[in-house]
Formats: sequence, structure tokens, C-alpha cells
Amino acid sequence: MICRFLHELKRRVIIFDGSMGATIQAMDLDVSRDYLDRENCVDVLVRSRPDLVQGIHESFLEVGADAIETDTFGANKLVFRDFDEELVSWTYDLNREAAEIARAACEKYTTSDKPRFVIGSMGPGTKLISLGQTTWEEMLDSYAEQARGLIDGGADALLIETCQDLLQVKCAINACLDALEKRGKSHEDIPILASITIETSGTMLLGTEIAAAANALRMFPIASLGLNCATGPTEMGEHVAWLSRHW
Repeated sequence: MICRFLHELKRRVIIFDGSMGATIQAMDLDVSRDYLDRENCVDVLVRSRPDLVQGIHESFLEVGADAIETDTFGANKLVFRDFDEELVSWTYDLNREAAEIARAACEKYTTSDKPRFVIGSMGPGTKLISLGQTTWEEMLDSYAEQARGLIDGGADALLIETCQDLLQVKCAINACLDALEKRGKSHEDIPILASITIETSGTMLLGTEIAAAANALRMFPIASLGLNCATGPTEMGEHVAWLSRHW
């Protein structure tokens, strides 16, 4: 049986929320109280200010969003290690709690004819395999821990977003598949979505063109491939058009 999110995705346009990160950055937050002395680590707000995070989710749902992304863009071990080891130990719990907060917001706005969905946000992190900044094994472990938390918290789909390196997105997909298998689920139960970043150069950061990226990812069981808004709508136009014709 096809999952509800995939059913709706095939049936109609699904409207996602706005930017969690930009919304938070526009707020006057205290480094010690809100960020727990980890400046600009917006993921910790799940622990320190769940009320604020849920309020942001609800603000998007209130104006008609069908799907909201969890406040977990940087919530993986490799990113958290740049702060401290205590934060690394919170990785699973922060992701689970973030999904639960988003789920609570969705439950308030879901109706029989308009379901709302929780999308587990998994950002690119701060280290790339192709640049030798980390290894496949380290990244796989980092993303798998994040995915397990999001799945256990009730995510309807997993979004690997803003990818800059093909090895990175392939590793993240494998980590999601591993986490799903360990939970007795598959990509048909909780779909995997992906988005890549095309720079002003017209390629991904490491030189991969949109056609090459799509062909490389076509063999993986992802439900969608999209683009991150790195350059703005005008510069993205030709790449969006290519995906619309060929993906």
C-alpha cells in the first residue's frame, strides 16, 4: 500500500513551508538561554525553545503549507562535532524531538481533506568526502543516526537537501536506507527526497552538471530530485526547466 505522502505527491501539488533557518535568524535570540552557548546552532532550539519551533511550524501551516521541515538542517554528528562532544551525544534525541514537535503542529492543522506532513530535514553538513574532509564511513554513521531519530519521531519523508557533492548525497541516501531497514521500513513507507545545489558557475560545487547529477542519482530509490535556492530564481531557471523535462 502506497504511503499517504506519496499518494498525495502523485495526486496534486504539495506546498512546502518557508525557510526555518532564515525565520530563526531574523529573531532576537539569546546565545546562552536559547542557543545553549552554541552560537547560531539553530538545531538546539528544539531542546531549549520547542515552543518557538512549533510556533514557526504552525505559522507556515496556518497560511496553507502542506508539509513542514523539521528544525534539523544541521543536526548530525559531523556538524555537532564542530561545537562539542556533548552535542554529538544529543544527535538522535534532537532529531526525534524535532520530528515530534513538527508532528504536533501538523496534528493541529490536519483535516480529513487536507493532511499535513512532517519532512525530516537533513542538510549537507560542513564536510565533504570528495574534498577529503571526512570519510564515507563517518558520514554514513552521521546521517544514519540523524535518520533514525527523524523516523522514530514520526517523519513522513526524509529530505536530503542542499547537496554540494555527489558522494555526499549518495552516502546520505544509503544512510537513510540503512536506518529504514533497521526500523523495519522501506523507502516506500517513508520516501526519500533529494535536492542539489547548482552554483553560479552552472554546476555543483565540485563541477557536476545538472544532467550528470540526475543520471548519477537516477539509480537510487528517491521519490524526487530538486534544487536548492543557492543562486536565486533567475539563475535557477534553466536547471529547473531541464529537470522538468528529463527527471
